[in-house]
Amino acid sequence: MTDFLTVLTTTDAREKAEALARGAVEAHLAACAQVSSPVTSVYRWEGAVEETTEWQVLLKTTTARYAELETHLRQAHDYDEPEIIATPVTHGSAGYLTWVERETAT
Repeated sequence: MTDFLTVLTTTDAREKAEALARGAVEAHLAACAQVSSPVTSVYRWEGAVEETTEWQVLLKTTTARYAELETHLRQAHDYDEPEIIATPVTHGSAGYLTWVERETAT
């Protein structure tokens, strides 16, 4: 059975989030990408605590496509060190997971 992942990234503008989502789906690196409403991120960067508004992008993919998706996100992203976090999908409807596998097939 194919393993499935959700992959999270963030960016500082809705348009950038939509471009990351669209680029990954168009390249068949993700079957679906959801752009969430703005979130407030608080983090430490270069010794200072920062607070900013970001948009989250949640991508659905397979473990087989993860490395290519990460490379794509790093190249398309304008952050020095973008958040890219993959979480395994432990359960899911068979039909949906089959669709994810089909849409990300190389």
